[in-house]
Amino acid sequence: MQLTLSTAHFLEELQTAARVASTRSAVQALSGVQLHADDGHSELRATDMEVGLRLPLSAAVQAPGDVVLPARLLLDVVRSLAGPEVSLQLRQAEQDVELISSGSTFRLRTLRNEDFPHLPTAGGDGAITLATAPFIDTVTQVSRSASRDDTRPVLTGILVSASDHELRMVATDSYRLSVKTTRLSEPLAVPLEANVPARALAEVVRIAQQSEAEGIVINRTDNQIVFTIGGAVLSSRLIDGQFPNYQLLLPESADHVLRVEREEFAGVVRRVSLLAQKNAPLRLAFSEGELLISAQTPDVGEARESLPVPFTGEAFEIGFNADFLRDGLESLDSPDVVIKLTSSLRPGLIESADGSEFVYLVMPIRLNA
Repeated sequence: MQLTLSTAHFLEELQTAARVASTRSAVQALSGVQLHADDGHSELRATDMEVGLRLPLSAAVQAPGDVVLPARLLLDVVRSLAGPEVSLQLRQAEQDVELISSGSTFRLRTLRNEDFPHLPTAGGDGAITLATAPFIDTVTQVSRSASRDDTRPVLTGILVSASDHELRMVATDSYRLSVKTTRLSEPLAVPLEANVPARALAEVVRIAQQSEAEGIVINRTDNQIVFTIGGAVLSSRLIDGQFPNYQLLLPESADHVLRVEREEFAGVVRRVSLLAQKNAPLRLAFSEGELLISAQTPDVGEARESLPVPFTGEAFEIGFNADFLRDGLESLDSPDVVIKLTSSLRPGLIESADGSEFVYLVMPIRLNA
């Protein structure tokens, strides 16, 4: 294998691929990236056996072939190069690859190419295409609610459902829940439902944000889902297990429905949250026409700030995890939000006030007197 390509282009693709390469596998090849070159096509590949990525490379190929190199080391080497182009040549007898750029020469030992797994290709029957912008917005709004606890794998995913003119994504870690429904301009030929690892969707979003592709092609098999964004192909295993019936968690009514200015409310929450340390709750005390937000951490300090709200009725106080409440407010992009509350022991709901169909449910924290 021998090829020449732009250093800047190679670095950009390597930075993306290195995020997918494994850092924990006992199989050395999975910690590497595979370079594939032939007369008509060159690719950079990476996988940790859960997520796989194929990225096209714009390269002049002098000799075809495949080689696996350590991902992090290769990234550091290419990042250090000063020349505008870099050439790579496999030296079969020495079992290394020689990189030459300007006056720099590096020789990196290869990893076992036969240990690198085959990655799915793009296309297939039953594929659907979703517009890039609404897909990115939907993932971004719900992803904060996905669990990061690997002992509950079903909650580490985002439930993706699409049919007709509607795309819906749901994420929960059992302490909060995000539901985002997006209307599609074009109807879908086939429906889709899959619990996709949040990590895989985050990578799809990163690639899509760097791409000029207007659509994302999605193809699902029994246990995998494949996303095609321009020339990039990302594949992911689907999460086994039953996703919670989130619709049962959403209350049908609320005793108090308050419309507030989002940035003002979020600003108060951010400031007061600075003193909600060591799992101390953020306290929201509602009284006639006023909301008092406070936090107190023993041996650290306390903070409080009030703002006017259209509250009427009997005063009550409710506590929330400060980070969870802040995440909900920051997931929205509408000027105003609607807050729905019933009691200090029932979940709170935050919704867009502009009809964009985003719902964020957050469980309360029981407060001590």
